[in-house]
Amino acid sequence: MRALNDIARRWWGEIPVYLFGFACSLLCLFLWSAYGVDYDVGESFSSFTLFFSCGIIYFFVDICWRLFRDRPARPLAWARQRYFSMNSLRLAIASLPAIALCATIIPLFSSMKSMIPMFTEYSWDPTFIAWDRAIFFGTDPWRVLQPLFGYPAVTAAMAFAYHIWVMFLYPGVIVMALLPSISDDLRRRFFLSYALAWSVVGGFLATCLASVGPAFAEPLLGIDTFTDQMDYLRAANEQVRVMTVSVQDMLIARFHDQERSIGSGITAMPSMHVAISVLYWLAAREISPKAGRLFFWFMVVIWIGSVHLAYHYALDGLVSLVAIFCIWRAVPLVFRAWDRLALPWTQPALRTNTVPAE
Repeated sequence: MRALNDIARRWWGEIPVYLFGFACSLLCLFLWSAYGVDYDVGESFSSFTLFFSCGIIYFFVDICWRLFRDRPARPLAWARQRYFSMNSLRLAIASLPAIALCATIIPLFSSMKSMIPMFTEYSWDPTFIAWDRAIFFGTDPWRVLQPLFGYPAVTAAMAFAYHIWVMFLYPGVIVMALLPSISDDLRRRFFLSYALAWSVVGGFLATCLASVGPAFAEPLLGIDTFTDQMDYLRAANEQVRVMTVSVQDMLIARFHDQERSIGSGITAMPSMHVAISVLYWLAAREISPKAGRLFFWFMVVIWIGSVHLAYHYALDGLVSLVAIFCIWRAVPLVFRAWDRLALPWTQPALRTNTVPAE
């Protein structure tokens, strides 16, 4: 009974997360209907499958690492106590709705991202190019970075790091949901911020500030400002594989084919790579100083890489940083207001071994 009460208390505390996710789903359904878009349910199934697979991988990686580190005298008893105790099972069951929310949001975002041309035109690129140059004293940011990072091996390493970012979308969510050392308050703050990042930053702002970014400016808009940058990236790819080059070609092909699968769609402002990296940095700081430093520098690498690899303008990352920081600071206010509401059920009374004084 105590376990069920703890699970119910956590679910009750996370209701603002679920309500927001439900509202986003309803909005997507409305937009699909209004614009005659058929959503592929298989994309959602694939997303849930990926999260399930990451959960299994998390279990095996964690058990192997801890067996190697702790070397318990009785491994089976140790594993049963750690992974199949009431506390562990309670944490896993209580985390399912938040994981399901993330599994739902990612394919929804991909579909909505690919629909941006239906809502508006990509008209902001010339403005962002001009603003970028103004910030960097009349020079395109990628040219400022080129003397430091313009080497094929360095570019390939940055492209690899840029793809490693996908770990934040699936394994990272599993860790945030199941790691016992994370408090319930931090966990629900992360998940609501995660949902807001995709919907507000990656959906609303991306539509209001519709732009394609340097790599796609010429093939989609006829803007040849970044021809030299793309020539360098393709030349570097001939020497050492730069993973982002083939992905950019794939995105262009999917854009013309109007595909809405996971990973499709083109949008530059704001940068979701930077936004999610900032979110994990802010969450990691609450876990440990060491984790905070690690994720901070990864965020810096992603931001620099987003410009060097021609995905984004430098301004895209700045807007993402400010937006996520504001979301992170605002979310606790939501839960503070929610926690003022009384639980809709009576809490079980605590039993003690004391007796009335005579």
